[in-house]
Amino acid sequence: MHAVSLALASAALFGAMTVALRFALNTSRDAEVGAFVCAAVALGVAAVAALAAGGSLGTVRDVAVFAGAGAVAPGLSQIFFVRAISEAGAARASVVVGFAPLVAALLGLTLLEEPAKPGVLTGGLLIVLGGIALLSERVRPETFRAVGLIFAVATTVLFASRDAFVRGYSDDAEMVASTASAVALAGGVAAIFVYLLTTRRALPRVRRGAALAFLPAGLLFGLSYILLFEAFYRGRVTVVTPLVATESLWTVVLAALLMRRTELVGRRLLLGACLVVAGSALIGVFR
Repeated sequence: MHAVSLALASAALFGAMTVALRFALNTSRDAEVGAFVCAAVALGVAAVAALAAGGSLGTVRDVAVFAGAGAVAPGLSQIFFVRAISEAGAARASVVVGFAPLVAALLGLTLLEEPAKPGVLTGGLLIVLGGIALLSERVRPETFRAVGLIFAVATTVLFASRDAFVRGYSDDAEMVASTASAVALAGGVAAIFVYLLTTRRALPRVRRGAALAFLPAGLLFGLSYILLFEAFYRGRVTVVTPLVATESLWTVVLAALLMRRTELVGRRLLLGACLVVAGSALIGVFR
């Protein structure tokens, strides 16, 4: 598959995963256990894909870099992301997570002394306007909690850090993309496991019904992650990043179609998603 198709498919699957998580949380409200189950299932999917693809296992450095990136996202980020969906809903959490390219651009401007190009600044402005449209909503679900947006911001920062790892190292890596995605997910599962042990002293029992509820989200997450790595390995950042950024729009559209009564997707939310995607695209192209 071409990088364009891979990136679009990854974005669509991630949007579907976000909606699936919202459905799963109706069965089990334990977001942290849900994050662990989702990441573990995704790891299983990626491991099967890696074994089927074969290829180089890479170096010890490859394993360390990708496992470290995975510990950040989808490790810690997945905990915040599931909690964001639980508190703010799938559509609204996804729009905030769409700010990741803006965060990455700001890090580049401040820490890496990247030039402030007009296209990047315009993209940042569009994302900010999208955030204003989201915050100015007049109608929200009764279950909406503003703290969910804070969790989504934390997720955004971690996502941006992960992308910097993957994009900056993939050209030099000897490890094939499918194996890299599996190693990253393994790092993520390990990070969530350590978090649960640290905060709860012991892993809670996961009821069979709750585990099954998060199974579809985990499968979608695993497939999305595999395609994301394949896209970054095969295509330029300026092509892949804007297409992956459409995941916010996919989530909002799917939420409007499948969860109209619970998500209450209105015009301002849809406008915000469109502005965020357009801004992310500009940043990806001109950065």
